[in-house]
Amino acid sequence: MFIGSAITEKNEAIIIPLRKGADMLKDGEIAPDFALHDAQMQLIRLSDLLGQHHVVLYFFNRDHSPGGVTEAVEFSDRAETFRAHGTLVLGVSLDDCLAHEAFRDEHGIEFHLLSDAEGEVSRLYHVLREWVGAGMVKYGIERSTFVIDRQGVIRHALYHVLPKGHAAEILSLVKQLG
Repeated sequence: MFIGSAITEKNEAIIIPLRKGADMLKDGEIAPDFALHDAQMQLIRLSDLLGQHHVVLYFFNRDHSPGGVTEAVEFSDRAETFRAHGTLVLGVSLDDCLAHEAFRDEHGIEFHLLSDAEGEVSRLYHVLREWVGAGMVKYGIERSTFVIDRQGVIRHALYHVLPKGHAAEILSLVKQLG
């Protein structure tokens, strides 16, 4: 699955995604099931939520990064409206549960932040990327969002999204689910 990575002559990192277009999840596919712990160490399993709720599953790189804050706050500001449309929001990053707890408390986040410290779920959803910086291979998440209906079908798979305004865009897609 690795495509590769390189360093320029100026020792700059070149980001190489871990997925090819064919590896991306697509609209209409069944969402891979998973179980991850949230900030309170509660195990959240996708299959337990389906049937009752639509799910917005969004992947972000780090809790305290500028984009991570922007996206989480925007989703949190709309959490009640998402719930009114039968939808739960789940945010996933490689951060651990304790980091998520501090981030949630600091910013008043009103939805589950899930820890994928080993990157297993990020790999399932093809959002993990690698890059080389300072001579070391590093891994991170490509900001991506999946709108999953009650039957577990991915209705919208969005890769490489921008954080600002993204929650509003996703809310408009959720409203179309009925």
